[in-house]
Amino acid sequence: MLRKIVAAIVLVPIAVIIIAFAVANRETVTVSFDPFSGHDPAATVSLPLFALVLLLLIIGVVIGGLASWLRQGKWRGAARRFERELHQLRGKLAAFEGMAGEASDIPQAQNPPERLRLKPPAR
Repeated sequence: MLRKIVAAIVLVPIAVIIIAFAVANRETVTVSFDPFSGHDPAATVSLPLFALVLLLLIIGVVIGGLASWLRQGKWRGAARRFERELHQLRGKLAAFEGMAGEASDIPQAQNPPERLRLKPPAR
């Protein structure tokens, strides 16, 4: 519940700012993708300024997310590798626990041998 309230407190002002920006910047702008011809460009797009800014913002977020996802690839691989190892070890542990009921297969614990006591070196 607290998470929804905090999200509303953050998202409502951001939405108001975006709507105000869109209403204030409705003029159409022409974006040229031809660096060689300034008078008659081959590739142009005409759209409202707010749409251009929002489109560039969305593209920036997607590129940043993709870069972050690619950079974290080694950690995701390590997590998958550790998950596989964990499943293998759990299987082995279950097999050992299943064998614990069979007393004939497992040697009984014996008293450890006495420790060797050495004399200190002579001087």
